[in-house]
Amino acid sequence: MKHLLFKLTILALVIFSTRTQAQNFTEIWPHGHIPNSKNLRLTDSVANERIYRVMLPGMYAFFPGKQENKGAAVVICPGGGYERLAYVISGLQLAKWFNTMGISAFVLNYRLPNSPDLKQREIGPLMDAQRAIRYIRANAAKWGIDPGKIGIMGTSSGGHLAATAATQTTDVSAIKDSLDHVSFSPNFAILISPVIDLSTSYAHAGSVKNLLGPNPTEDLKKHFSAQLNVSSTTPPCFIAGAVNDKAVNPMNSLIFYQALLQNSVPVSFHAFPQGAHAIALRNNPGSTELWTKLCEMWLIEMNIIPEKLPTK
Repeated sequence: MKHLLFKLTILALVIFSTRTQAQNFTEIWPHGHIPNSKNLRLTDSVANERIYRVMLPGMYAFFPGKQENKGAAVVICPGGGYERLAYVISGLQLAKWFNTMGISAFVLNYRLPNSPDLKQREIGPLMDAQRAIRYIRANAAKWGIDPGKIGIMGTSSGGHLAATAATQTTDVSAIKDSLDHVSFSPNFAILISPVIDLSTSYAHAGSVKNLLGPNPTEDLKKHFSAQLNVSSTTPPCFIAGAVNDKAVNPMNSLIFYQALLQNSVPVSFHAFPQGAHAIALRNNPGSTELWTKLCEMWLIEMNIIPEKLPTK
């Protein structure tokens, strides 16, 4: 009898663990009506914890417990040079970290610009990012989220998408449905080792080619250089990177920081000596390990989340 009870207890724990870890995938566009698509009969391409083709854009939702919910949310844009999505290390792991702070997190499965299905490659990722923010804001009440505290985060090229979503005011995601009337602008942005510039010697060549194509015009490169689109309406930003980053020139972060200062946008900028292009949640070298704590303190400082939930 004891043996049977033990087995039933273990089974219950396994079922509970599976259910709590499972995440809902939410399609962000009306089913069968994805804009900017040729409707090719292709499938998603996934290998080695990387997504190489996205045919069904959407979000993986990670919610904190109701008792821990602090009312804020963040869209996470995985990096990968606009060639792939490193959805585990720069997506799912970050989402779970946000949950520990009481923040709802949505890992964005955005279309990659090299997809043969896209009609206009360079706006594909931004369309999905804008729509994701609109979708979350439209469903904020249902999910216990303050519609004025929805941010966006990205690492590397995902940082470029996040910075683009934070600085572009052109609506590329309107499709003549009810969400067109919902704001697509994030309320804050968190950028880790971001690609920012696509138009000068600081540009990340791979991101330029993958996002804009092999022969982009100078006007197109400037249009997608986030530092050139900062204005007084750009939301507060947190930026962290490493001085010894050899993959993305750390000057990207610096010129974005300068543009934010010039437009009186609240910003917290941290350039660490070590970390290269591999700043992660844990096991970072030296002072780089502090970035997560600094980011949490900044979120509190900006009144995005309270330091402590009120006692009930």
